[in-house]
Amino acid sequence: MSTLEELRKEIINLKEELKQCRNSGVKREKINEMSSEVVDSNPYSRLMALKRMGIVNNYEDIRKFSVAVVGVGGVGSVTAEMLTRCGIGKLILYDYDKVELANMNRLFFQPHQSGLSKVEAAANTLSFINPDVEFEIHNCNITTVDNFKDFLHQISHGSLSKEKPVDLVLSCVDNFEARMAVNTACNELNQPWIESGVSENAVSGHIQVIIPGETACFACAPPLIVASNIDEKTLKKDGVCAASLPTTMGIVAGFLVQNTLKYLLGFGDVTYYLGYNALQDFFPTMTMKPNPSCDDTFCVLRQKEFKEKEELKPKEKLTKVIEKEVKHEDNEWGISLVAETTEEEKMNAEGPNIPHLVSGIKLEYTKPIDTGTHDGETVEDTQVSVDDLLTQLKNL
Repeated sequence: MSTLEELRKEIINLKEELKQCRNSGVKREKINEMSSEVVDSNPYSRLMALKRMGIVNNYEDIRKFSVAVVGVGGVGSVTAEMLTRCGIGKLILYDYDKVELANMNRLFFQPHQSGLSKVEAAANTLSFINPDVEFEIHNCNITTVDNFKDFLHQISHGSLSKEKPVDLVLSCVDNFEARMAVNTACNELNQPWIESGVSENAVSGHIQVIIPGETACFACAPPLIVASNIDEKTLKKDGVCAASLPTTMGIVAGFLVQNTLKYLLGFGDVTYYLGYNALQDFFPTMTMKPNPSCDDTFCVLRQKEFKEKEELKPKEKLTKVIEKEVKHEDNEWGISLVAETTEEEKMNAEGPNIPHLVSGIKLEYTKPIDTGTHDGETVEDTQVSVDDLLTQLKNL
């Protein structure tokens, strides 16, 4: 029996064991409410410590938020796991790919999940990690016409109550076409989202927070593929696959979730664009304004709405500063010289006022008054009589 056949049998056995484990109902009991009680049995005690330390004022509100993760690959799966461990209220997972053994160089997925759809495998694992999180999976390609319509509907009704939109969309896809689909949907729905990506050589990545109308959308600053009208598929060579490092993907996922938490819970500063270059450990940041000539009509519409909204805000009143008029001595230029040091400071710096001494010269020492000499020594004048001095000598 070949090694490959043995591996396949082992995977089948592991799948059966996992299936039996799920059917047996071996799951952690739901807690639902977040407690700040510091006990070993409380999975949220370390998270709620952020509130006690004054970092976050309302961490328990994380249970109210709903987030959609589009693309459950190297970045998306780790992103979903982090949000699950953070106690997010609801996760909606989108992907149409299957788990492969070639994915094992990445984080999260395991060999026994090979052959399962990524969303199914992810939901099964994540539900064991934190059963308090509500999961919704969609095994579909959002770039097709029918699936795109369903994607719009799910995003606009994806809250926990299913009556409001999701709070945030996270794009973790690995191709331009899917990114444009997310961009189009979010511009149409006026939905904030965060785009992320890792380069094909696996040594750089980025995240970009996109608020329709307020910041540049994905179509506002198109990459080389769009600017050059080149089909993305023609850039890929047969037999050559993109590299992937779990380190780079984990770093990008960490940045993505960190800014998601800051955006949802309102603490710290959200970074609108954060890049990462692994070769130099370089982290560029920037904020990009929307393009008034963007090809996306909904983006232009959102820009107009945002501008009108800003104009309705009350203007801040500027307090006029009245400067006291400075009177100068009469001269051609109206300039006067003011000493920066007081007379006392000047005396301490220069010593006593010596006649005919050039200003700025400091004496090294002051010569004592000469009232006569005795054996080459200077004798100072005194009012003590000779008799008194003799008496002092006798006493000694």
